[in-house]
This record gives sequence, structure tokens and C-alpha cells, in this order.
Amino acid sequence: MSRKVVIIGSGPAGHTAAIYASRACLEPLMLEGFMAGGVAAGGQLTTTTEVENFPGFPKGVDGIELMMNMREQSINNGTEILTETVGEIDLSSRPFKLKAYQNDQFMGDYEAETIIIATGATAKRLGLPGEETYWSKGMSACAVCDGGLPIYRDKPLVVIGGGDSACEEANYLTKFASHVHMLVRRDEFRASKTMANRTLKNEKITVHWNTEGVEVKGDGNLVSTVVVKNNKTDEITEIPAGGLFYAIGHKPNVDFLNGQVELDENGYIVTKPGTPETSIEGVFACGDVQDHKWRQAITAAGSGCMAALSAEHFLADQEG
Repeated sequence: MSRKVVIIGSGPAGHTAAIYASRACLEPLMLEGFMAGGVAAGGQLTTTTEVENFPGFPKGVDGIELMMNMREQSINNGTEILTETVGEIDLSSRPFKLKAYQNDQFMGDYEAETIIIATGATAKRLGLPGEETYWSKGMSACAVCDGGLPIYRDKPLVVIGGGDSACEEANYLTKFASHVHMLVRRDEFRASKTMANRTLKNEKITVHWNTEGVEVKGDGNLVSTVVVKNNKTDEITEIPAGGLFYAIGHKPNVDFLNGQVELDENGYIVTKPGTPETSIEGVFACGDVQDHKWRQAITAAGSGCMAALSAEHFLADQEG
């Protein structure tokens, strides 16, 4: 039997889409993923210990708790959720066809009249020694999400990256940090001239050219030091730091699409301006898989609402 709506992914975008689709009596099926893209079901918020900028939680909320609440709300509204990852998909004709897996084990075939893609994007990491110990304990890939947390306030912080995002995050962190150190592996920024000039003029930012991170150290609970190397002189030094932020980009989780949907030059799904519509009629995208600019839980949730309403309208037009 073909489902009216299949939602692929389970972050804030996917669950908001599920809630709206359920309330529209579309009986959606969510394939929430099984460590898709290196991120567990629930998306990147499941790796965040505290979320302070999601409306409705004046004292903040644990990222996992927030996603579990969204999941429960999706189920309570009528969404069927399976912990499976879409490995293959055929978008050549409707109903669309999907094959789902857990790891390498085949779980089943599904058909869908419409599909909402909410698979998100995975922050690129460097795999530095200490990363596994201190991720979310002084290490993050989102300054806007985490930079204002108490563990980072009034402490020296380190940002790795040399593009526009790195410069934006470094400047943002100066609102909270005592000082910000940027590690740029080349002798110049990749960022736009305007953004580069703004960063260089900021007295609270020190740029370390030709420099790379080597190791992250701490007391076992929080970061205290970032070990760095000058890649021209091989000199090793240590920077006292209360936090380290990666700003080296994200990888949208789109491999399963196998090129069937239009992507931009960075691999994000292209949607028609102001809509969640993709290059294929009946396929919608929401959240970080199509958003390379904002990448916030609240903007993802809003786009999930748009995707569900668009799917509802599409199905009504097909029936009418």
C-alpha cells in the first residue's frame, strides 16, 4: 500500500512535518534513521547537552529531551515511526519507492505519494585527539547554538576555520568570550573581503595564520587547552581555552538520493524560493538538508511545517 506521506529524517524539521501531516489526517510514516550520516535519530540536537534558544523553555532544555518530546508528540498525533534508514530511493515516477535498512540489514520496501526529506546535515569534524571526550563539553560546531552557554562565558575560545562561517562565528563569540583565537591553516582567509576585514579589526580576535589544531586537552569534564601547530615551522604551542568551535562546513545527508534531486554546488537540496518544493514534483525538503545559511532548530521546525502543508496541498490538488 502506498503511503500518502513518507518523512525521511527525524530532527526538528522532520518531527514538525510529522505533527502537521498527522493533524491533516495524512497518516504519515517517518523513517527516522539509524545513525544516518553519523548522527543518531533525532539529528544534531541529540549531541547538544543544553539548548537555550528554542522558544518555550525559559530555563533551557537538554537537546535529547527536546527531541524525545518532539518524537512523542509526533506519535501522539498519529505518526508511525520506524527506526530505519533509507538506503535506496526511486523518484522516477509516483508512487515513489524506497528501501530501508538498519545498518546493512534490509528492513522493507515502501511506497509514497509524497516524500518529505528532512535528513539534515552533518557538521564536519577533524577527529582531533580529545574530540570524543570533550564533544559538547567544550567542543561544538555551532557558535550560535552553544556560544552563550555558561561554560563558554568570559573564557578564551578557539575557532577553527577560515571561511565566512568561521569569521561570523568568531565575531559572534566575542559577545561572550574574554578573547577569541582563530586557527587558519593558510596565510589568508577564504572569507569575503568584507567579512575578513571585520574580523581583523575586532580587537577581541587574534588570528593565528598557518596554524592547525593538534589536540584538545582538559580535566576530563571540560576543555582547558587547545594544542596547535604552525604548519610552516612545525612549532607546537598551547592556547588556554574554555572551548573549541569547528567552523569548517557541513555535509548534507543526501547520498541516498543518488543525484535524483537537484543539489547546489555544496550538496544542499535546491528548493524553489520561499517554498520547500524540490526539482521533483511531490518531493519536498526541509531543515538543514536544504538550508546552508541559518541552520537553527527553530528555522528547521518552521520549514518542516511548510513542507507538511505543501504536501497536503499537493495531494488535495491531485485528488481534486
